[in-house]
Amino acid sequence: MTCRIGQMRKTVEPCSIVIFGASGDLTARKLIPAFYHLFMAKALPTPFHIIGFARREKTDDQWREELHAALQQFSRTKPVDEAVWMEFSKNISYCQGDFSQPEDYKKLEGQLANLKNEQLRHNLLFYLATSPSQFAEVVEHLHNADLLHHELNDKTWQRIVVEKPFGHDLESAYQLNSDLTKYAHEKQVFRIDHYLGKETVQNILMFRFSNSIFEQIWNRQSIDHVQITVSEKLGVGGRGGYYEEAGAIRDMLQNHLLQVLSLVAMEPPVMLDPEPIRDEKVKVLKSIRQILPADVAKQVVRGQYFAGMIDGKLGPGYRQEPKVKSDSNVETYVAVKLLIDNWRWSGVPFYLRTGKALPLSASEVRIQFRPTPHVLFAAQCGPKLDANALTLRLQPDEGISLRFNGKVPGTSLQVRPVRMNFSYNSEFGAYTPEAYERLLLEAMTGDATLFIRRDEVETAWGIVDSIRKGWGDKPLTNREFYSAGTWGPVAADDLLAQSGHAWRDPRPIL
Repeated sequence: MTCRIGQMRKTVEPCSIVIFGASGDLTARKLIPAFYHLFMAKALPTPFHIIGFARREKTDDQWREELHAALQQFSRTKPVDEAVWMEFSKNISYCQGDFSQPEDYKKLEGQLANLKNEQLRHNLLFYLATSPSQFAEVVEHLHNADLLHHELNDKTWQRIVVEKPFGHDLESAYQLNSDLTKYAHEKQVFRIDHYLGKETVQNILMFRFSNSIFEQIWNRQSIDHVQITVSEKLGVGGRGGYYEEAGAIRDMLQNHLLQVLSLVAMEPPVMLDPEPIRDEKVKVLKSIRQILPADVAKQVVRGQYFAGMIDGKLGPGYRQEPKVKSDSNVETYVAVKLLIDNWRWSGVPFYLRTGKALPLSASEVRIQFRPTPHVLFAAQCGPKLDANALTLRLQPDEGISLRFNGKVPGTSLQVRPVRMNFSYNSEFGAYTPEAYERLLLEAMTGDATLFIRRDEVETAWGIVDSIRKGWGDKPLTNREFYSAGTWGPVAADDLLAQSGHAWRDPRPIL
């Protein structure tokens, strides 16, 4: 039995996609491969057109050649189907221009005006694969060139897709939102977080609200605490300059981790439409108890890796990475205890952690259920009788694992944890579309479910800003440093031990 949801969803109308920053890494690695695979799957509208906008001088053919070479390297299906590429590339052109020059936007307007199909001239998706500092400038020039209209209508549309980081604190995010919505309606702004495009992240809602057996126990009566882990095996590497400005809290906690938390903890939406879903996510974020600067030391741990062994090789410490200050106090690890003050989650701690140079690259949500009453088996086994747990593995080894206790076969009476596993790969095969494929398709249809709304961004920044204020200029302590290749600083273990809990480190599902 398969239920197909969304058959009444809006169809993808013919449109033009303009990529600002067309010569950049994001275009080559993610955007063009995503459009190519959508075209291969016949998911793009007929007709469509892609225009790359960047400073460097090049012809249409030169840009196509560059994209073809990138596709051969970054496509998730290899080798590239040359026949498909030839048909796809006919819909690609290039516009040389400077983001700061109004006359270059007029050049873009002329190129769009020359397209034969009327919808290609007026249905426009502007993808800002640029530095966030250029978002407001590009949008203002698009408006002045009459390519972006603030008023919404039913016949044509213009939309803007912007990448993270969306600001670096609440004040800058608020200002950026104000700058964008001066020239575009909030419904035209699609703030992308590629994490929400992952199949396993989307499956959190499906798992919760289409299975009554789990929704019945998804509350404070049954759940002891929740752990959300996003670990990365690699160190900072060549991103030292960026990381010195962002740190783990801005790079991962403010967006990816809080987005996953909101999906895990949200109430059922009134319907499966973008705004009701996003309403419930915002309600959760606004229900998170504020961490006052004076309480940060009790609820938040930061860390930084020093040189250590990863896969039998000595990895450098963060302070030895390129473009990193030799006395840097920037965190490469952060763990936080959050409390949600609503009826469902009152008293249930949510532990979130992320870090670089950890033993394994993995993302997972662990729902730790309350221990059994201290009678019968629990009375005899004590701490050796493990509490039940449900693990949602987001990547890799995508799947779901239910951990419960069972009898060990034999004449003696022994109990130990066993697992019931669901594997995406075993059930559905290895095919998993790239997150950008789904997100780009949703942006073209105008479905904002998987994109971040203004109040979501600002609420998340409010949480992070309070933590950063509590840190101030305090240097890292010895208990906040950790060796590369380990699961983080000792202080992170102390954070959970205060409540009688312990981290459960990710392991392969199967």
